[in-house]
Amino acid sequence: MTRFAGRAVLVTGAGSGIGRAAARLFAREGAGVAAMDRDAAAVQATAAAIAAEGGRALALPGDAGREEDVLAALQEAERAFGRLDAIHANAGIGGGTTPFLDQSVALWEEVLRVNLIGAFLAIRHGAPVLLRHGGGAIVCTASVAGLRANAAGAAYSASKAGVISLVQTAADAFAGTGLRINAVCPGLIETGMTAALFDAARAKGREGRIGQLNPLRRAGQPEEVAAAALFLASDEAAYINGQALAVDGGLSSTHPFVPRGR
Repeated sequence: MTRFAGRAVLVTGAGSGIGRAAARLFAREGAGVAAMDRDAAAVQATAAAIAAEGGRALALPGDAGREEDVLAALQEAERAFGRLDAIHANAGIGGGTTPFLDQSVALWEEVLRVNLIGAFLAIRHGAPVLLRHGGGAIVCTASVAGLRANAAGAAYSASKAGVISLVQTAADAFAGTGLRINAVCPGLIETGMTAALFDAARAKGREGRIGQLNPLRRAGQPEEVAAAALFLASDEAAYINGQALAVDGGLSSTHPFVPRGR
């Protein structure tokens, strides 16, 4: 399919995980992809993978939580492709597993800077670029941790709850402009951020328990979240705005429970 033929998309956090999967999927759908990540080697690898598949990609090393880097990425993406039609503000960090009373202000500031302020910067500076080309869509990566407690640490959860509120308020702020702003809320997805959890479960022979709390009884893959992000950015989602779409195997639809037979 070529749902994004002739269009251009900026994806932040594109060096790995959901961001890399999204960048590659947008490219397969015909988009020119500006891939941004603070890991220069990783984002170059993403761009190379897209090029190897016949796609168009631009590698942009930069920190999605730094205003000057975001402004530079947007300028370079528009210059390279002549337009910008969508942004997937995906960059994020986990914040670790430090107990609540041991968490520092510095930890919270860094998590909020990357996860929440990064999403704000993508909207604040990306919206005018998209509107110059007739509107478009911004999709922010939030998390089920922003919907319910106990899915991640406090700083990460608070930052993702902020992202969900941000897309709602931003969607209203741009009412009547043709710009849509939504969020995807991944559940347990196998990425670099969750690698330690998956590795520990496999080392103990408990791989079958991964994802056991959601109705599908499995973890998700980055490509499954990327597909949801691409849908929200596409014309097929033209009447979806200000929403947070959970991609979590049904985890957020249930109350906590102990799986039977485990």
